[in-house]
Amino acid sequence: NDSLVTRYGMYLLDANKQELVKVDIDRFKDQEVKLLLNYHKAHEYDKIYFTRKSRGNDTIQLCDLDPATRQVRVLAEEIGKPIVNELLHSVHILNGGNDIIWWSEREGLAAYYLYNKDGELQNKIAGGDFVAGTVFNIDTLGRSFVFEGYGYYKERNPYEKYYFSVGFNGRKFKCLTPSQGNHAIEYSKSKEYFTDTYSSPDKFPQKEIRSVKGKLVRKLPAADTMALLDYGWIKPVALELLSSDNKTKLYGVMYLPGKIDPGAKYPVICNMYPGPQTDLVPRSFATDDNDNAALARMGFVVVNVGLIGSSPLRGPQFYSASQGNLRDYAVDDVKYVVEQVAQRYSFADTSRVGIYGHSGGGFLTVTAMLKYPRFFKVGVSVSGNHDNNIYAKFWGETYNGVGPKIKTNMELAKNLQGKLLLMTGDVDDNVHPANTYRMVDAFIKADKRIDMFVIPGADHNMYGNYYNKLIHHYFINNL
Repeated sequence: NDSLVTRYGMYLLDANKQELVKVDIDRFKDQEVKLLLNYHKAHEYDKIYFTRKSRGNDTIQLCDLDPATRQVRVLAEEIGKPIVNELLHSVHILNGGNDIIWWSEREGLAAYYLYNKDGELQNKIAGGDFVAGTVFNIDTLGRSFVFEGYGYYKERNPYEKYYFSVGFNGRKFKCLTPSQGNHAIEYSKSKEYFTDTYSSPDKFPQKEIRSVKGKLVRKLPAADTMALLDYGWIKPVALELLSSDNKTKLYGVMYLPGKIDPGAKYPVICNMYPGPQTDLVPRSFATDDNDNAALARMGFVVVNVGLIGSSPLRGPQFYSASQGNLRDYAVDDVKYVVEQVAQRYSFADTSRVGIYGHSGGGFLTVTAMLKYPRFFKVGVSVSGNHDNNIYAKFWGETYNGVGPKIKTNMELAKNLQGKLLLMTGDVDDNVHPANTYRMVDAFIKADKRIDMFVIPGADHNMYGNYYNKLIHHYFINNL
């Protein structure tokens, strides 16, 4: 119901007259407005800054408001087709408004640009040939900043996070963390040095001390991993596969049950999250990933891969795949991933394929079970948003588009052939339990038998030992 869409107004309080004056900020129908408060507090600001975004999520403008004249100006604009990448988009107002750092995908991949106080483009700063991510630190006196980036090293995993420094003028660009892996840095108190910790799912963490300019000062001793290996930890396998379009690369990990017996066949279980805002594939070392390593040790091959449309870190063509197709955009990739794994590893048994997931992963689980009912034999769907028409506006309208009805899993209920467990918490404050109940109702009407489990008092974050055991036992008993 469009009459219930949130609407925004802006008012100035005239302290002398003790009255509120409404400011004309209207530009887009049903626009979303946000005040910007990330100013550098060492300077005075004589303008009020805000962004306004179209309801279709394809245009966002940076505006300033002069309280004295009550005039609104557009300083910068980002137009993204089909949508603006809100998850990475950012703006930084610096030095009293004289410097504006603006994130944009105008070149295809994300980059930073410098504008002056009047909205005049000064220069490109960095990015465009790789994805410029979140700003980590800004030095306004030195007129430089540090930011995260993805895909800079073309031969490496494009999801690995690296840190870069660059001047406002685009000069003195440098990668501060060149060692291969997924990085996290932490400054010393003086900000003259930082510690750099990096790893990947199949490589133990390493730690270095570097100067703020990126010069290696010292490699620190690695942690003793013998106890973990003696305990029986099995290193996951890094995967590089193709999307169902046979050209887009996908990246993920595979967990093994232990020592592979010659000639043995093991069931394959997919645990994938389709996004579109992230993919939940680990990029750094962890002893377990969402309990997948533990599940694998029970006799399964468990696969977690970032599917097309599942991450904002790969550029607009990749992450916008769900537009107009929010139900089906990722499901072909899941099946194709399993088929490719089986082609490479003879121990993967495609006659026994399971799938499970939470939230968007729960949604994808049911979609896969119903789109490919002979391929996916067993599924566990937890807190799935099976009807995105009753989910939040920020999800359905953003990732499917404004206006068209979104296809639902309920429409496919008649296709079910395998064993399926639906789970929800009865006080889920994110994906309303009605999504699961509607799915159950559709299966009843289609005369399909399913299993269902409701956890009393559980909200959307349904994790823990009992939850894990429910999933483990369902696959052990049925797959």
